[in-house]
Amino acid sequence: MRIQRVGEEHRLVVERLAQLERHDLSEFRGYTPSPDGLYAFERLPLFFSEPDRRVYLIHQDSTLAGFTMTRRLADGATSIGGFFVVRALRRNGVGQRAALELLRSQPGRWAIAFQEENAGAARFWRGFATAAVGSAWTEERRPVPGKPEIPPDTWLLLDTRDLLG
Repeated sequence: MRIQRVGEEHRLVVERLAQLERHDLSEFRGYTPSPDGLYAFERLPLFFSEPDRRVYLIHQDSTLAGFTMTRRLADGATSIGGFFVVRALRRNGVGQRAALELLRSQPGRWAIAFQEENAGAARFWRGFATAAVGSAWTEERRPVPGKPEIPPDTWLLLDTRDLLG
């Protein structure tokens, strides 16, 4: 398993994978496709144009397995702004290995947000945080900016500088 930082040259691949991610999230966030059959993802172009945002493809051997996106927060922590593994490769360690590699590539403070109503994501991220840093993580609920109708996100906060091998 490996993660690969990518730029504009891989944008179409990421856009296609993002459609799958949006479909998965539609169950929890009420996303519906536009008349052209595509899900909107207004923030995606920012990950290719802003210097504090990064996009990575996840590969399992030679197979494209998913993608993840990060951004630097105002407090200096790095946030995972999206994380997606194709369904055929879930629950076999690809996601956990990819997330660990991502955190190892940028030691420091991390903030990982997910929707509590997404039970699979909640289980995955809490288990991941424990695997990555033991009990050295905290959890809080934060409102989704500009979307008071949506339940607050759960955020896991951890620091990997001294804990990842």
